[in-house]
Amino acid sequence: MLLVLVSVFIHAACSNIEEQATKPIGESHLSADDVYVGFVIDTLKEERWYSDKEIFEEEVKQLGARVKTLAANGNDDVQIKQAELLLEEGVDVLVVVPHNAEISAKIVEMAHFAGVKVISYDRLIRNANVDLYISFDNEQVGKLQVEEILNHVSKGNFAYVGGAESDNNAHLFRQGAMSILQPYIDRGDIRIVLDEFTEGWNPSIAQENMEKVLSNLNDIDAVIAANDGTAGGVITALTKAGLQGVPVSGQDAELSAVKRIVDGTQTMTVYKSIQSLAKHAAKIAVQIAKNEEIETNQTINNGKIDVPSILLEPIPVTNNNIKETIIKDGYLTEADIYN
Repeated sequence: MLLVLVSVFIHAACSNIEEQATKPIGESHLSADDVYVGFVIDTLKEERWYSDKEIFEEEVKQLGARVKTLAANGNDDVQIKQAELLLEEGVDVLVVVPHNAEISAKIVEMAHFAGVKVISYDRLIRNANVDLYISFDNEQVGKLQVEEILNHVSKGNFAYVGGAESDNNAHLFRQGAMSILQPYIDRGDIRIVLDEFTEGWNPSIAQENMEKVLSNLNDIDAVIAANDGTAGGVITALTKAGLQGVPVSGQDAELSAVKRIVDGTQTMTVYKSIQSLAKHAAKIAVQIAKNEEIETNQTINNGKIDVPSILLEPIPVTNNNIKETIIKDGYLTEADIYN
């Protein structure tokens, strides 16, 4: 019975999408009051994504449009069904944080069939005719992580703890990191003793991978962790092994990570202004729904096309510039961090 009901729901959703597919993409001319924005987000399990959701929704509403956000909690099938639902409801533009960069191409296909444009938010959907991509310079993120770690140690055993292999950004972070590390590796100054992706960006898996290495080699000089979640898992493993204080990078400027930086167990994080990203994306979503022209600053190839892209600059954060960066920007307060 359940399978029958699911089948009927999907069939109904697809039928409604087919009914909508009568207008070519971009032909409507709407006022802001008429615009309905759909935001399909991978997960709300990580601290930063709550911020994206809240800021994005608030900005869309400030612009006079309607918005609905659906989170898939890391499930590809759920994310595709959520996109179907929003298309069935008649959204004018779809903003997507993909769980899987390849599988999410199906969402673009469905949206275009319904005459709806797609913005790839923060993570690039691969091998699809994505209309616009907005994110940060993600190779630069990896470079910033390594450069700060090298300020503390430039020889020895290094570990690279990556993000989810299904996330295109994880590959870009690694590319940026390795572009800086490679000369040190080539001349024998640095030995990479761990180089793995972390399934689902799960801190527990990052911890397990680190513990496996430490069980055979209790001599780690630095860890490049792709984000603050994986950094937290790594630091737990290092602390258990009596290696707290080993330089560890991160990303996202999560409150827990910034507190670790103050405590000296994490070396740095990379701040990507969620205010800037979410507000910019919201404005662009409404503009695209109204069929207005969008200025982009470059293109990024996603395996199929060169996607018009807007890339914002990431900022390295250490214990020396917390006040000048994330506090000044209003992302966190002194009370949040130091109390």
